[in-house]
Amino acid sequence: MINLLPADYKENIACARRNRTLLNWTAGLILSLALMGAIIAGGYLFMRHSINQQSDQSAAARQQLKDDQLDETKAKLDEISSNTKLVLQVLSREVLFSKLLKQLGASLPPGTTLQSINIDKVQGGITLKALAKDIQSATQIQINLADPHNKIFQKADIESINCTTNNSQSSTQATTTQSALSRLYPCSVQLRALFAQDNPYVYISDTSGGGQP
Repeated sequence: MINLLPADYKENIACARRNRTLLNWTAGLILSLALMGAIIAGGYLFMRHSINQQSDQSAAARQQLKDDQLDETKAKLDEISSNTKLVLQVLSREVLFSKLLKQLGASLPPGTTLQSINIDKVQGGITLKALAKDIQSATQIQINLADPHNKIFQKADIESINCTTNNSQSSTQATTTQSALSRLYPCSVQLRALFAQDNPYVYISDTSGGGQP
């Protein structure tokens, strides 16, 4: 087949084909760049979101840790403050035990003996434990201690009374002295008492709490 087209026309056709090919490649390159840009932008946004989320979680964790340590420190400070107040109250209201024991001994009815004294809290009064030969003597202890003429307590209450027989004591459970006491005083009584307001057995009288130790 003989091509009779002019040379200029044939050259124009060849240039047009090359231009179309270049245009297609350019369009493909632009599309690829746009797609790559979209992927990069999406990855950047996702990364920023993850970083912000992790930062928020870290800040929340730090704040929670700070709050927990603050609460723990506050609790310790409150405990120290409470103990300090208790010590100050004890020091400012010293119980004169020598005089108190003497007056308690004089106030106990016959057939009883004082076993122990415990002041566990300054505001809570005093706990007394005594031994008695029978339940009547045990109840008489409360009556004597609550007597205002003794000038010791403004109030005395019995918390418990326990009486045992001599046969219930085993030699393996008590010493010789304890066994002798249990035979003489088979009843034990525990009382809770509040100091009288103007009692002479507290070094500094309480002006606000009604004389409670």
